Amino acid sequence: MTRQAAPHRPKLLFTVNDAGFFLSHRLPVALAARDAGYEVHAATAPGAAVARIRDLGFTHHAVPLSRRGLNPLAELGTLWSLLRLYRRLRPDLIHNVTVKPVLLGGIAARLAGAPAVVSAVSGLGYVFIRQGWKGSVLRFAIQTGYRWALRRRGVRVIFQNPDDREIFLTQGLATAKDCVLIKGSGVDVTRFTPAPEPEGLPVVVLPARMLRDKGVGEFVEAARRLRAQGVAARFVLAGGAGDGNPTAIPATELRSWQDEDAVEWWGFRSDMAAVLRQAHIVCLPSYREGLPKSLIEAAACARPIVSCDVPGCREIARDGVNALLVPPRDPSALAEALGRLIGDGELRRRFGARGREIVEAEFSLDRVVGETLELYTALMRETGAGAPCAPT
Repeated sequence: MTRQAAPHRPKLLFTVNDAGFFLSHRLPVALAARDAGYEVHAATAPGAAVARIRDLGFTHHAVPLSRRGLNPLAELGTLWSLLRLYRRLRPDLIHNVTVKPVLLGGIAARLAGAPAVVSAVSGLGYVFIRQGWKGSVLRFAIQTGYRWALRRRGVRVIFQNPDDREIFLTQGLATAKDCVLIKGSGVDVTRFTPAPEPEGLPVVVLPARMLRDKGVGEFVEAARRLRAQGVAARFVLAGGAGDGNPTAIPATELRSWQDEDAVEWWGFRSDMAAVLRQAHIVCLPSYREGLPKSLIEAAACARPIVSCDVPGCREIARDGVNALLVPPRDPSALAEALGRLIGDGELRRRFGARGREIVEAEFSLDRVVGETLELYTALMRETGAGAPCAPT
């Protein structure tokens, strides 16, 4: 009897700062990759969400990755840990997600001789927004790291918006042939669905981590101005305090805003579909984004958007179509746009319906997952690893 060869199951390793972020933003791709025949691993910092990763049947590797801090010795320790992991595991394909994994994971992959690397640039981060000499020094260091991590054979770089891609190209951080545009991490259009507006006062929700560069301060100031004008509405901050980020707003300051009745702070919420059903308007006055999942989810729920005319936000929030866009860092313009939507229910409904159509056409989860797996297959074949054989 002829023995059948075992199916080819290449190792796919996701490197992500936070285990919770892997579950919220990359789990559908990981599940689809496993169904397609990959042996899926995840490398993240330790945390409560690791148990869920293991329960799903993925192999987890703990590495000292963090969002916070720029201590050179700590980053060298992280780089060494990733290099050891890559040399031991010998993954066929590495998918690095967010700034530190793209930088440190990309450098470690190059040193380890990893054959295929996908690097997902989900936004440029606060360093590209930060002003002053410290920002310039950090940008120079990070740009140097990007060039070393990304400019080599067997690398593909995923961008969520064309503005970020253009910056990487003009600054020589990546080559045009290696750049791919995939619009976000997708949204499940069967979970985030349209619902009628709730009864009662209009509710304006800002769904994000509580960071200054998300425009949280401008949102609070806009709420104050509208209340002073006698506009009847509720203004809600829905997100955790953002500990660990250099622009994080302390919980004490968030509570003080709530105590003065400027806004309500609901804290971290995992049930975003339920939060959006309670909203009449969704607002994200961010200074810059990759492509905010919260706004895609809002549009999927047929909620009108107020946001800023900046990279990332304007990919999903389209001025006069499903959203009103204002300049960043401008609470006066933000208050005016919010006031307009608060007072015009018909405009809210029209914007909401159009937003749902945009998500179904461009941002569905199935589309994003399919484009990502096609990228995996093309890169694996290019590097000689071949395509996986799906289990029967």
